[in-house]
Amino acid sequence: MEAELHGGPMDGERAYVLADDPDPGTALISPRCAYPGGRSIYEPDDTGRWTWRGDTP
Repeated sequence: MEAELHGGPMDGERAYVLADDPDPGTALISPRCAYPGGRSIYEPDDTGRWTWRGDTP
């Protein structure tokens, strides 16, 4: 499924995610994250909204 991302460096962008993943979440390569060449982490919250959780190198 396609999810809209909320918060962080990819706010407003859309990404394909697995709706039935038992451990949902994704780390997407983002040129605007805190680490050059790093990834921005997004996870669904209790309402199903995909929210930024932080960046990783």
